Amino acid sequence: MKIAVIGGDGTGPEVVAEGLKVLKAVAGKVGFEYETKDFNVSGDRYLANGGDPEKPSIPIIDEDEIEELKTFDAIYLGAVGHPDVAPGILEKGLLLRLRFALDQYVNLRPVMLYPGVPCPLVGKGPDDIDFVVIRENTEGIYTGMGGIQYKGTPQEVSTQVNCTTRFGAERAIRYAFETCKKRNAKKRLTLVHKTNVLTFVGQTWFNAFEAVAKEYPDIETDYNHVDACCMWFIKNPEFYDVIVTDNIFGDIITDLGAMIQGGMGVAAGGNINPNGVSMFEPIGGSAPKYTGKNVINPIAAIAAMAMLLSETGQNTGDAKLADAGRRVESAIRSVTSKMKSQSAGKMGFTTTEIGDLVADAVAKTE
Repeated sequence: MKIAVIGGDGTGPEVVAEGLKVLKAVAGKVGFEYETKDFNVSGDRYLANGGDPEKPSIPIIDEDEIEELKTFDAIYLGAVGHPDVAPGILEKGLLLRLRFALDQYVNLRPVMLYPGVPCPLVGKGPDDIDFVVIRENTEGIYTGMGGIQYKGTPQEVSTQVNCTTRFGAERAIRYAFETCKKRNAKKRLTLVHKTNVLTFVGQTWFNAFEAVAKEYPDIETDYNHVDACCMWFIKNPEFYDVIVTDNIFGDIITDLGAMIQGGMGVAAGGNINPNGVSMFEPIGGSAPKYTGKNVINPIAAIAAMAMLLSETGQNTGDAKLADAGRRVESAIRSVTSKMKSQSAGKMGFTTTEIGDLVADAVAKTE
């Protein structure tokens, strides 16, 4: 297996190092070979190459690098975001660009509460918070369609187009049904949108959902307006099994999901192309104030590595990789219960010690 590694900014390289430590441990345990290559794509490189801190001026990643990334089995990303670069430049220049260039049309976000991780919802535990959000990842508001006229005047007019195609909605929905089919005995898929206001794009999503549902008669289907979904996340998260939604709504509700699973320090996600190259990352940012202090929580990055192994194993039919992902996930669960907190500097262990604990736990998995 060939893995492209982008440590990125801030604490990104630190948490990636712990994920790679765990990868080495599980490869030895299960018995598979892999190779990695580092790609220096970061805010520091952007600035060193003459990039404007306030606006996009040069590519964050060049075309040759993107073409090379297409030759890998997966991409492992640490974090994007630099204190000296305006928000949005690095994120759009790397994250959005790779999603579009590599057609990573699914954003896969497990929302699970690990043992020992405090939940802000009173009375809720790991059995209550265990679902998956599948977010369409290449359409919607984030395509950048639109513009500004009469900028800087009282008559300024701005538009941001919600670009929705039946093709894009349907392939994300079909991926969600397949995920639901394989996941567990609950087999409930919920579409989340805002069809009562976004009547055009919402109808396209709803029509696609109903059409694909006919192919999966054993899966229960449901629909939530996005605002109702946010309320139910808080009141009854145990209701959910798999959720499918569009790009902007998925971006919002997955951050809420991260909070109910214990915070950004434990949340991991994948940008998936089932027939191409997928990218896996911790959800939290680069946390520049903690850089170099060995106090940042690496659990999310290690969980991203577990996803990388599991998803790559499933998509390629490699049973060893799928087993490796399961073992890393099991090891994480055994370690979180030993941590005092999931917050940086309060874990009771250093960043590297957490990586050591998970690596050691991998060696003991059955």
